[in-house]
Amino acid sequence: MSPEGSTKVSPSDSTTYVITATGPGGSADASARVTLSAPPPPPAPEAPKPSLEEIFAREVRDAYFDYDRAEIRADAREALGKTADFLKNYPQVKVTVEGHCDERGSTEYNLALGDRRASAAKQYLVTLGVSADRLGTVSFGKEKPFCNEHAEPCWQQNRRGHFVMAR
Repeated sequence: MSPEGSTKVSPSDSTTYVITATGPGGSADASARVTLSAPPPPPAPEAPKPSLEEIFAREVRDAYFDYDRAEIRADAREALGKTADFLKNYPQVKVTVEGHCDERGSTEYNLALGDRRASAAKQYLVTLGVSADRLGTVSFGKEKPFCNEHAEPCWQQNRRGHFVMAR
């Protein structure tokens, strides 16, 4: 009967094993290559999902208005379209549309104009399929300017319908 056996090995790197069998009839050599591949890297940690507030800030756009106007202009239609898409994708979100004006005109006049701007933005969103009960309005007139310089580029930034998440 021929001798038999086994040996368990656990190499840490690729290696070649050589076995030599010796007996009355001579000897014989055999080799076996054990190739180890590197373990796969651990999975990358998942990036934290953005919060609803971060998504809101990234996707919701202000609507800008011309001087002394509350009509929705072309760039505002595009901005409100993106805002409507966000609101349709997140039906749990309610917003307040803030109407803002530049510094020109009386406080009373600008409060009324800001109200018309907020209402126009709200109505446009409703035409895009956003439920009116998710949209509130408020006018700040010229009381909360985004920009405080006394020139048209700044005034344009202040003539807006601005969106905040309702709490």
